[in-house]
Amino acid sequence: MQTIEQHITTKGIRVTAMRLLIYKFLAERSNAVTLSDIEKAFDKVDRTTLYRTIKTFEDKGIVHQINEGSTGTKYALCKTNCKCELETDLHLHFHCNNCEETICLTDYKIPKVEVPDGFIAENANLVLKGICNKCS
Repeated sequence: MQTIEQHITTKGIRVTAMRLLIYKFLAERSNAVTLSDIEKAFDKVDRTTLYRTIKTFEDKGIVHQINEGSTGTKYALCKTNCKCELETDLHLHFHCNNCEETICLTDYKIPKVEVPDGFIAENANLVLKGICNKCS
């Protein structure tokens, strides 16, 4: 099993203390988090540093973003072998209307959707909304 440092390095990212802290913060969560959630956890860190770290992680396939429509963009760690490819890696997300948590349902893949000729699908985001298992 790879260490966090090895995982970050294999993605072509230079390891820094802040990147390690943010990665560990995300790894400790079972739900997706907003940039504001990360800011609150690291209250003395510059917002630009946090945003750049998340953007770098997203660009390199360490995190993916979820736009669930009500609380803005959230971020969650990708599985180690994920390449965020439309055909193989995209999964469902569940947003709880009660506790406002958004959870990756990685075992439930987004079904392949055909698009008209001339269209090229590059990403998909499917969010189910309702009451999660903790709130029901």
